Amino acid sequence: MNSHPSHQRPGLFGRPVLTITIVLAVLAAIGVGSVAFANRDPDKTEATWQEPAGSSTAPAKPAGTSPSAGKPSSDEGTVTLSATGDIMMSNAPSRMPPGNGEGFFDSVKKGLASDLVMGNLEQPLSEDTGTSKCGSPPRANCFAFRSPPSYAKHLVDGGFDLVNTANNHSKDFGPQGARSTRKALDEAGVKYTGNTDEITVAEVKGVKVAVIGFSSYAGANSLLDLDQARSVVEKAKEQADLVVVQVHMGAEGSDEQHVKPGTETFFGENRGDPIKFSHAVIDAGADLVVGHGPHVLRGMEFYKGKLIAYSLGNFAGGGRTLSRTGVLKYGGILHATLSKDGTYVGGKLLSTYMNSNGLPTRDAADEQGRKIVQQLTKADFPDTGATIGADGSIKPSA
Repeated sequence: MNSHPSHQRPGLFGRPVLTITIVLAVLAAIGVGSVAFANRDPDKTEATWQEPAGSSTAPAKPAGTSPSAGKPSSDEGTVTLSATGDIMMSNAPSRMPPGNGEGFFDSVKKGLASDLVMGNLEQPLSEDTGTSKCGSPPRANCFAFRSPPSYAKHLVDGGFDLVNTANNHSKDFGPQGARSTRKALDEAGVKYTGNTDEITVAEVKGVKVAVIGFSSYAGANSLLDLDQARSVVEKAKEQADLVVVQVHMGAEGSDEQHVKPGTETFFGENRGDPIKFSHAVIDAGADLVVGHGPHVLRGMEFYKGKLIAYSLGNFAGGGRTLSRTGVLKYGGILHATLSKDGTYVGGKLLSTYMNSNGLPTRDAADEQGRKIVQQLTKADFPDTGATIGADGSIKPSA
């Protein structure tokens, strides 16, 4: 598979499960607890689910409309935001999803529906610009991904209102590819955020929501410069009622599920200190932190009453662009309901997995993603971790 090597490294949970007895014994030995990690691919269809409190079911929004268009006006004073982890829809021209991506998000569309639907778009929407970051011929162990500009339509069909572009693949085809991405999103009516000092504001149900993208890469708001991070969050707070931080942070791979204090590195790159950064932006006024980048799910905690989701994992790898080995297969859809003053009202985590073609698929029967996040949260944040119920509900710890 021509995927980034970090997406293939076999960490403890990335190996095939031989027997329940062996898994339980190993987990008990390392003090992680008992969680069933299934390595199967049933390609299930979506099952019925109950929306989190305060969310609203709505049809997909036509291109060019505001995020709140067509949404019910119930629960005035609160908004429900939904978010996903990493999205790659294809690797043109050779690795493409079935039907050129038609119905790409059908299995998860209902699960995504909220007042503001967000995702991390980890590739340009561009034709081949001739300026791949990997050169020509491509350098060894370098991977550049892209989807055609027309794939912006698939984001609209899935219900996405806004995408983050602050990540390590958004400029895989140079500045021209990045400009092509924004042009395609503009034409489709999808908002975006991620450039340095860029604050993107969406108004939903009379509530202004500012979204800011951060990463450790040039041209984006810096995950590494906490003074700059605080400054842009403070400016966002002046422009909106709520501030959401989208951040591409942390080391990658199946052995990087745990959040630990301190700086994380990957192939010599400084990928930030996830805990220190998240706490800093909340101190500056952020109301929700949505993490992605490690390509695995991570735990969740509450800090000063604000929810931090440290990584929502792999959401989509169309054309088999992302490894589906072990825990790399799983992701989740986060729903968070906030009041206009930033108070956390409630939330829910819906499990997903990438099917045999890399398409995002609801895992409503087994909810493996929820079980993974539950266990990691207990292990990494025993005092501040979120309480995640059997129904996926997310609450502050007692």
